[in-house]
Amino acid sequence: MTRYVWFFLACAGVVACSGPAPAHPPAEDTARCDTALPTGAVEIEGGQFTMGSDANYREESPSRTVTVDTFWMDRTEVTVERFARFVEETGYETVAERPIDPETMPDVDLEARPDLAPIFEPGGAVFRPGDVETLRTASWWHYVPGASWRHPQGPDAPEAAPREPVTQIAFEDAEAFASWAGGHLPTEAEWEYAALANDEGASSTSARPRNANTWQGIFPVENTGEDGFDGVAPAGCFAPNANGLHDMLGNVWEWTTDWYAPFPAADTDNPQGVPQDRSFDPANPGVPSRVLKGGSFLCAENYCQRYRPAARHPQETGLGTNHIGFRLVYDEAPED
Repeated sequence: MTRYVWFFLACAGVVACSGPAPAHPPAEDTARCDTALPTGAVEIEGGQFTMGSDANYREESPSRTVTVDTFWMDRTEVTVERFARFVEETGYETVAERPIDPETMPDVDLEARPDLAPIFEPGGAVFRPGDVETLRTASWWHYVPGASWRHPQGPDAPEAAPREPVTQIAFEDAEAFASWAGGHLPTEAEWEYAALANDEGASSTSARPRNANTWQGIFPVENTGEDGFDGVAPAGCFAPNANGLHDMLGNVWEWTTDWYAPFPAADTDNPQGVPQDRSFDPANPGVPSRVLKGGSFLCAENYCQRYRPAARHPQETGLGTNHIGFRLVYDEAPED
């Protein structure tokens, strides 16, 4: 898979929101990181729900009635500490930690474009808003050699804390962890059903959620940090939804197994998404993408309102970033 930074198109990148920003809800003191990390998985009893929304972004529509079977879902995103155990036991090396053979990208002439040499080094995409020119051109994502799950903001930045959601994780990394842990990544329908927690109105609102780590202020100029965090928050600090799941909205985007298309799959009984050959991202044609869900700490009222259960976004599978993570689901109750 390629690592061109312009393939990275998640929330903070290319989609601006039109219309006036909704009223800013009052802050709530819901972030409690002085408590123990919630662990284990919760049972999500199967049923019917309204998937998608006709009130926000076009790719979320049309809303339709969907059925999912019972499953179990991790209470929180997979943390750095949990991922480290996987690496220690298996010796796994993530995509971000592997160099790319230039012969696999013959169209890149390094003699003519020596500035592209860093894309062949191990690394990942990092949010760095930078100077006025960067803001003017909306080029706040940078490929940073040496960025990895241990140092998601780059080799010169602090190590990721053990309780933080693990990031700089490509899709195959998440699948490798899932196989080791005895689970699998959720489908988009499973993820959305669990995030809604029987609150059908949660997808139609565009207001910033209170129990979530999002961007407060004008993105990307100022983050006031009213929720207590300027970047990724430790997992499980915010109050859970009615299903007992923490951080389903905000904090970090989460991988699902569905291939992305700007329209839903026809199947409504445990839908698996469109087939790979129908995956299409209008902003990144020719590159099949998976569906991300939940938004991240970079989603703001003035630029990205994807901190809603129905919100969805495409992501090329071979590039890690410092605001994409994952959690697992299970067909049976997992062992503690």
